[in-house]
Formats: sequence, structure tokens, C-alpha cells
Amino acid sequence: MFTLTDKIAIVTGSSKGIGAAIAKTLAAQGAKLIINHRNSATEAETVAQSIIEIGGQATVIQADVSQASEAQALIKVGVKTYGQVDILVNNAGITRDNLIMKMKEADWDMVLKTNLSSAYHCSKAVIRPMLKKRYGRIINITSVVGLSGQAGQANYAASKAGIIGLTKSLAREVGSRHITVNAVAPGFIPTALTGVLSEEAVNSIVQQTPLGRLGKPEEVASAVAFLASDEAAFITGQILSIDGGLVMQ
Repeated sequence: MFTLTDKIAIVTGSSKGIGAAIAKTLAAQGAKLIINHRNSATEAETVAQSIIEIGGQATVIQADVSQASEAQALIKVGVKTYGQVDILVNNAGITRDNLIMKMKEADWDMVLKTNLSSAYHCSKAVIRPMLKKRYGRIINITSVVGLSGQAGQANYAASKAGIIGLTKSLAREVGSRHITVNAVAPGFIPTALTGVLSEEAVNSIVQQTPLGRLGKPEEVASAVAFLASDEAAFITGQILSIDGGLVMQ
């Protein structure tokens, strides 16, 4: 079993859903966590408390990582608090679904800024301390929608496809310094983001999934924990789909 003992991890958007599951799983493997949220202080504190209750360490930091200055401040606080940042999980994300003919420009901009620009801002900010240490793990949360597309989600799919390009490009830039950059592409996982789906839509997804069910946030978190570990040191630039076989490459 791998361990993340004494590793310092920042998980953006980790007050709920997949982000919260990732934070808890990394903590269970021994990492010290920075829980980030934009406007969910109560939920973030609950996640941190759950980590502390199992003997872990967690600090809550509010930051809108779609803004460069706040993303930079998040990383700086992480380094100041723990002396280093070993693991960055770019998880922050939103949806603003609509057919493109009806999609508001503001909804396009907001999704791209929150989902894609945040990963760019945080990665850029964390790279310098990782380069200095000659070690790091960056794991980006993309989506199977970024691989296959989805009607009514042009903005979300574009942002998640962009994360795939960012992942592969950054992996090539920093690999010589023992920094790996990978992405995890969840399928349909019951969270607040997918809670808007109708029962009919959910049943249709299940029928299309070879494993015949929806995924769990903890299953995504386990994949992230592996990619964050030293056992995954020779894996970089990869996109790992956690989707029950829904989108096979």
C-alpha cells in the first residue's frame, strides 16, 4: 500500500463532492491538506474537521482560483503554512449548461475561467517551488465530456478538453525536474453538478455504461491518490478515465 506521509497537498474546490472525497482520501494516506473553497466556508470546515478527527492535519483557505492573484495567494499560504507544496489537485469546477444557440456569453466565460483558467493559475503558481525542490505531483480533474463532447455542454466540454491539453503540455515542460502532471476524467458521479439530471437521463447513462452503474466520488479519489504517490513516479501526461467504461479510447 502506498503512502503520502508528510506530503503537502492542495485540493482546489474541495469543500464538497469529488474534491472533498479527494481531500479525505489523501489525508487518509498521510498527506497534510489545504482545503480550498470559493464561498462554501461551512462545508470546507466540515471536511477539515473530518480529517482532523482521524488524526490528520488540514487547513481551510478561501480563494477564488479563477482569479490569478487569489490562486497565487493560495499557493503562497500553502508554502508558508507547511514549508512546501508537493501535490496540487486542480479540481475546482462548475457547469452552466445550455444549447450553444441559447448560451449566454457570461456563462461561457465563467465556466472557462473557473474550470480551465483556475488550473492554469494554480499550476503556474506552484511550479516554481516544485522546480526548486525537483519534485511535484499535479493532478487535474477533467471529465469524460472533455473526451467525447456532450450536447448542451459546449462550455463545460471545451474547458475540460482544454485541461487535457494543459496536462500534456505541462507534463512535457517539467518532466525533467521529476514533476509529473496527469489528469483524471470522471464519468458520471452523483454530486451537486450531476444532481440536475433527470431520472430518465441517469438511467440512460447507466445503460450505456459497461459496468452498469454510476461511479462514486471515492473511486475518483483513489485514482488521484495513486497518481500523487511515489509509486506513480513514471506516469506523466496521461488521462485516466474513471467512468465504468462509458468512454473507451
